[in-house]
Order: sequence, then C-alpha cells, then structure tokens
Amino acid sequence: VVLTFHTVLPSPSENQRIVIQSLAQKASAIISMTENSKSILEKVYGIKSSSIAMIPHGIHPVRYCATLAAKKELGFSNTFVLTTFGFLNRNKGIEYVLDALPNVISNFPNVRYLILGVTHPEIVKREGETYREFLEKKVRELGIEENVHFINTFFKKEELLKYLEATDLYIATPLDPNQAVSGTLSYALGAGRAVIATGFPQAREIITEDVGILVPFRNPEAITNAIQNLLSNPQKLSALGKNAYLKTRKMTWPNVAIATMKLFSTITHQPGLQKKQFPKINLDHLVRMTDAFGMIQFSDLSEPNLESGYTLDDNARALMVAVEDARQSQSGRSLQLIQTYLEFIQFLTIPTGGFFNVVSYNREIPQKENKPPAALEDANGRCILALAVVATSSFLPESIQTKARDMLSRNLTPHPVFGSARAAAFFIKALALLCALPKYASQKETLVRYCEWLVTLYEGASSPDWEWFEDRLTYSNAVIPEALLQGYQITGTKKYFEIGNKTLDFLIRHGFQNGIYVPIGQKGWFVKGKERVVYDQQPEDTAAMFQVLKTMFKITGNAEYRKLMGECFSWFLGDNILGQSLYDPITGGCYDGIGTEFINLDQGAESTLSYLASRLALENVS
Repeated sequence: VVLTFHTVLPSPSENQRIVIQSLAQKASAIISMTENSKSILEKVYGIKSSSIAMIPHGIHPVRYCATLAAKKELGFSNTFVLTTFGFLNRNKGIEYVLDALPNVISNFPNVRYLILGVTHPEIVKREGETYREFLEKKVRELGIEENVHFINTFFKKEELLKYLEATDLYIATPLDPNQAVSGTLSYALGAGRAVIATGFPQAREIITEDVGILVPFRNPEAITNAIQNLLSNPQKLSALGKNAYLKTRKMTWPNVAIATMKLFSTITHQPGLQKKQFPKINLDHLVRMTDAFGMIQFSDLSEPNLESGYTLDDNARALMVAVEDARQSQSGRSLQLIQTYLEFIQFLTIPTGGFFNVVSYNREIPQKENKPPAALEDANGRCILALAVVATSSFLPESIQTKARDMLSRNLTPHPVFGSARAAAFFIKALALLCALPKYASQKETLVRYCEWLVTLYEGASSPDWEWFEDRLTYSNAVIPEALLQGYQITGTKKYFEIGNKTLDFLIRHGFQNGIYVPIGQKGWFVKGKERVVYDQQPEDTAAMFQVLKTMFKITGNAEYRKLMGECFSWFLGDNILGQSLYDPITGGCYDGIGTEFINLDQGAESTLSYLASRLALENVS
C-alpha cells in the first residue's frame, strides 16, 4: 500500500491525527507533494522520515513558448494577459485581485485578467453561483468590465495549456495559509509563466525571487504593486517565466512517473524500470534544427540558435542518423535530409584533402575555429565514417552513394594521418564498413595499421588498475574499444578482441553504478590516479557506450551486454543520477546534459543526434 497525501493539515484535530497515523501504519510508503508536507507528517503526525518520499505535483511536459502566437489565436493581441484558473470557490481570493486592478489599469490600460474555470460542483450544490455572481458584481462596481473576462468552462488539457501559453503573468491568491498544494500553480510554473502568489506552503517553497513574487493574504495594494513591478519590466517578467520553466522540469509527468516507479520497485523488490516502452522514433526536432544548408549547432531551449552556425561534426552525425532512419522507414523526408547533409559536407571539403569543421550562419569559414590539425581531426574522422555509411548503404539511390564515394576517394588515397585516438577510431569504423566491399578491399591494410597504433597506445598507457589507451577518460570514450572490436571482426586478430574486451570492461566498471549509467563528467574528466568527475554528463558519451555494447553483444551473443544496453539507453529516459528524463517527447529533442542539480534544457544538435542514433539502433537488437 502506498499513500499519496495531496493535503496535509498542520493543526489536525485529535481524530484527524489518529486517522492519518492509522493509515500510515498500514502503508509501505507515503508520498508527499512538498517538503513542507513531509516535515509536517514527521513532526505533527510522528511518521518516520524514511517512510516518506517527496514527489512533486506533476505538470504537463510542454515546449517553452513566447505569448504572441497564443494571444493572437485567442484574440488577446497587444494586451498584457493575467490569468487565474481552476474550480471557482471562495478560497481563491479573486476579489482581492479585482480590487487591485483599477490602479493597475490606470497605468496599463491594455491589461486583461482572465478568470478561467467553472464553479466547483460541490459549491454549486450548496450555494449555486453566488461567488461568481459576487465577483461579477464587483467587476461592474469597479468599472473594469472591459479588462476582466470570466470564461465559465471546464477546459480540456489542450485548451488550458493554450491559455497558459497566452499568459504573461499568473496570479494565485488562495486565502488558506495551510493549503498544501496548488495544481494550478504547478501548471502555470511548468508552462514557463512568472507568478504572483500568496504565501501558502507550496508557494513559499517553490516561488523564489527568480520565478515570481509572494504577496500577503488579502492585500490588494501588495498585489497592485507586484503586478505593476513586473508589467513595467518586460525583461524581468520574461526572465522569471524562463526560470520557472527551467526549475520545474523535474515536475513533468514523465519525471514524476520515474520517481514513483523507483519508489514502487524499492518496496516491491522488482526491477521496475528495466522494462520500458521506448518512445516512438521522432525526427521532428532534427528537422526543426535543419535548414536548407545543414543542421544548426546549438539551440535556445528547443529553438535553433542561428548565431551558433554549423559544424561538420554535427552534420556527419545527422547524416548517419538520416541514413539509418531511411533504412528503417523508407521515408522520403530522410532522403532529403541525406542530400542536405551530403551537400553540406561537400561545401566544407578542402581541395587538398580533408574537411573544415565550423561554418558560420552566413556561410563563412572562420580561420580560428578551423585551424588544423587538432581542431579538425575528430570531425574529419567522424565525417569519413558518415560517408562510408552512405557509400555502403545499398538501399540508397545510386546518385547518393556515388556522391559519397567520390568524396571518400579523395580522402582515402593517400589515407589521412590521425594523431587522435578517437579520430583514428572513427576512421577504423569507416574502414571496417568499406572492407566488406571488393572495391575497398585494399583498405584492410590501413585498418590494420591504425588498429596496431591503438594497441601501441594501450600498451603504453595501461596498468593493472588502468586498462585504457590514455592517461584519462574524456568524451566518447567507448568509440576506441569499439574500433578494435570491429577491427577484430574484419581481421580475426585476437589481440584486438582481447584489448577491446579489457578496455570495455574497464569502462563498464567505472560507468555503471547501481543499475544506472553514469557518464564521465566533462568538468575535469577522469584522470589516472585521481577521482573521476561525475558532472556534467553529456549524451554523446552515453551514445558511444550504447554502440560499443551493441557491437559486443553482436560478437559474443552474451545477454549481459544486451541488459547493459537497456540500462545505458534508459539514461536518456530518466535512469540517471538526477532521475530525470533527457528526452523531450513534445519536441522529439534531447536535452544537452546533466548538471549537479538541473538538466541543461537546451536541445542542441549533438545531444539530439546522440539520442536518435541510440534509439534507432534499438530497433534491430534481438
């Protein structure tokens, strides 16, 4: 038995206390929706802290949007929209907001206050619509009929979210200082809206000065001042809303579900999260980030950041994702994306061999960011791999394969020289694909040369407690052992398998903790002889680990690797150190990484492509 307390009374009657304590004794676990409620359950009701899990009131996962489009759709263009919603009842304190409005309207005549929702059914049974009639009368007496809109409707979710999208400022003024939770307040913050609220417990806990303003109960003057403070400073108003959005991502229903399932699996001693229904493949965000030239590098939340320009690295990743999607879906959209990414690569081709990496949004190639060799090696290696994927995909139109082969031919003879282990690993993976075709059989010699170089790196850096190629683990680590494993598949050379196996085991020991994957943190990495860094964790590393596990499973058939693949992919879906999903089912994008407390909510190219590559690779795992 698990109990969820939406409301926790801080001053119960003796009978109320006995009822709650009796229920708690029969429960395996108790869920409170705020830390304040958890504290009251402990101090007032005597319930053990270890029995209580704080899981917040859920919110709908929505994209952050500015208000303009929704205002236009709802007929509120060129206005400041204030909103209160939910079942109408006397506890909402709306009359004090109405009393505050005349002074606001005198300075901001284009204010519109929307009061959304029907009267609570139990209130209607007892007293009819007396509270609504009281409010309507007050509006007339104050002479603000043009500025206040009662919308007496029980809204469907989509309609409600549209009104929240049109809202500049949400107002929650409950009169009960002991009201534990307000779902309406949670929804407004989750939609990325700044708020003004009275100081009931949840509001005191969640509304810090960077997301809104707390006002005293029954105080129209304070409400007036708070509204005018924010309406007179649009930049502050916008910043508060964005902060509210960022701070509430852990409250989305998928994340609440993850936290609840973890609690359930703890008390039932079942694996729970190891069996998931994986999200459908969704390329919407990939398409959103791609224009006629290529894929934009970064985003602001889910919107492409055009100033960030483009990189070869990202477009090579995108090319491989588009090819795999075309293989699985036979989508014309994917074929068009493949053409776009190939043309982008062609644009960055260096006549003497190799490719530039960075190009600005206005199609200029900056010298500083493209200074060889270090800045280009990994991107060039990944690009050659992407071209090899296209060249060996027989289901693609011949014209597309020919274009890829032409670019490959200029970069295989003479073969490129890589001093980066990761660049060499990408190159080996490319050669492993090409060697399967008679035309490229001679490339086997080059593949062996680079595999032997990785072996030399391993022999120089490894020790009994450090089975690795370098003196540190950094990013995309798993691509290096994967290259040796693929070299083994082509050549049958046992030492490639043995070293690939040892180094993969090393990554597994340091990457999987208590059934979840913990990528190497990018703020300091993992240096030999020192403590590994945990944060920031980025999707690129997870995608590389997923791919090497798949390769090892394919070679050995060992089900343990398939199990680890599931744990690794589940990192994207919330099985991670923060217990929050990085995949955004609304946009189809992937958040940029995990920090010490929060998810980085930008959905850039690298993170989204890392997720998509892993998700597509799940489809053909038996």
